[in-house]
Amino acid sequence: MSKKRWEEETLKPTLDNYPERDEVKLDERERLNTPSDISNNEPEFPGKYPYTRGIHATGYRGKLWTMRQYAGFGTAKETNERFRYLLSEGQNGLSVAFDLPTQIGYDSDDPIAMGEVGKVGVAIDSIEDMEMLFHEVPLNKVSTSMTINAPASILLAMYLATGKKQGVAQHKLRGTIQNDILKEYIARGTYIFPLKQSMRLTTDVFEYCSKKVPKWNTISVSGYHIREAGCTAEQELAFTIANGIAYAEAAVQKGLDIDDFAPRMTFFFNGHNDFLYEIAKYRAARKIWANIMKERFGAKSEKSMILKFHTQTGGSTLTAQQPHNNVVRTAIQALSAVLGGTQSLHTNALDEALGLPSEKAAKVALRTQQIIAEESGIPYTIDPLAGSYTIEAMTLELYDNSMALINKIDDHGGMVNCIEEGWVQSQIMDSAYKYQQEIETNKRTIVGVNRYLEEETDNTEEITKLNERSIKNQIKKLSILRKERPKIKDYLDKIEQKANTDENLMPYIIKAVSAKVTIGEICNSLRKVWGEYRPKDII
Repeated sequence: MSKKRWEEETLKPTLDNYPERDEVKLDERERLNTPSDISNNEPEFPGKYPYTRGIHATGYRGKLWTMRQYAGFGTAKETNERFRYLLSEGQNGLSVAFDLPTQIGYDSDDPIAMGEVGKVGVAIDSIEDMEMLFHEVPLNKVSTSMTINAPASILLAMYLATGKKQGVAQHKLRGTIQNDILKEYIARGTYIFPLKQSMRLTTDVFEYCSKKVPKWNTISVSGYHIREAGCTAEQELAFTIANGIAYAEAAVQKGLDIDDFAPRMTFFFNGHNDFLYEIAKYRAARKIWANIMKERFGAKSEKSMILKFHTQTGGSTLTAQQPHNNVVRTAIQALSAVLGGTQSLHTNALDEALGLPSEKAAKVALRTQQIIAEESGIPYTIDPLAGSYTIEAMTLELYDNSMALINKIDDHGGMVNCIEEGWVQSQIMDSAYKYQQEIETNKRTIVGVNRYLEEETDNTEEITKLNERSIKNQIKKLSILRKERPKIKDYLDKIEQKANTDENLMPYIIKAVSAKVTIGEICNSLRKVWGEYRPKDII
């Protein structure tokens, strides 16, 4: 029987008597997929180009994904305690959240930092804080991810110096620095310097690590924050990969060979609620990147064509209303990431819409991953949904739609130009507005928010509270450091001098942080030379 005949003989009489629900028409998705929706019926295999089915021939049968819970609050000492707790509970990778002053290059005692120190992450001012953050954490055994962008080179320098103090050589350190400044201009806003100079810092990290820190992933090109800002799945894919293209082009223009740095480029996606579409999104991402690396950049190494990615479940999908429902949302999103072949995963805590995660909620989030890994049976089969008419059709749809957007970005002069003109930002704003309108008009159901409501209760009793005394001690400790350390003027003068050249800044930043120069002092020196970024008004 053909699909058309089925529609006429079976579907139409059913619809005449039992119409479909209005909400299923929201995204105009195909109600039924058949083999005719799949244009390429040639078999693909995991571990082979274009890697749609995964980058490893054995999937999770050889190695599970890294369970990397995102954590950071207050001072380095408090966050170190949380790190060691999570490691003791079975987490096998660390992911550092930094506070807002650190993210935008200000010390904790700067007037502009007042009221924000330690609030959304850990405060890191100097090498002393970095050493405390990883106290009794063996950097030769643990892989660390650091979510930091504008001052990424400085935080990486502190980490390298901390490894040296522990006796771990640079070439043995493993981890990832986010280092994705373009998405800050697009969606997140924690930028410091003008775009050109920020891209220079990013590619300095590429160049330095390709020679000195070969196991380190030098960027995590992040679609997560773009999706959090309200974009669609297609936009998340297209804008993220277009950012990756911009970084690769900048590094090639710097004189680097694509196969010297591309294998250490990684990606970071958002795990959203649309279960099947999210699985297809991850599969499409691998295929897009493999084709771009091979055809556009002429990469020779297969490692350059492989898209490795981290997933974090969607923070913007969590609700303050009925917060225990967030456990279910997180489990669904984590399942999609695993079925999509993620390399590492963070699962959000149920109370994150209310404040900093409690220790209990963080443990439940970690246990969610462990149950999927140990009890679900999903890791035993490689890419188990391959061959599904729906998954394959969705993968192809996402590939085609995302490539069309990437081509449009190329026609507009590339991603950097699109960001400077505000085109990307306006696209996301339009999508975010449409999504919110759907919620407010009840076209889109959010359980506990606009449907299945309950009388609200106080859910804040277990929320982690910052210790204000420890924040005061952080500022006091910084004052003591400034008085007791040797003179630092020469280090800052050298950074300012080299900022006006094409020379790689990483060696000078490493020397400076090792001499206890603070993040704020280094950023302020660069501000003197480069100035700060001022965005255009977006209409």
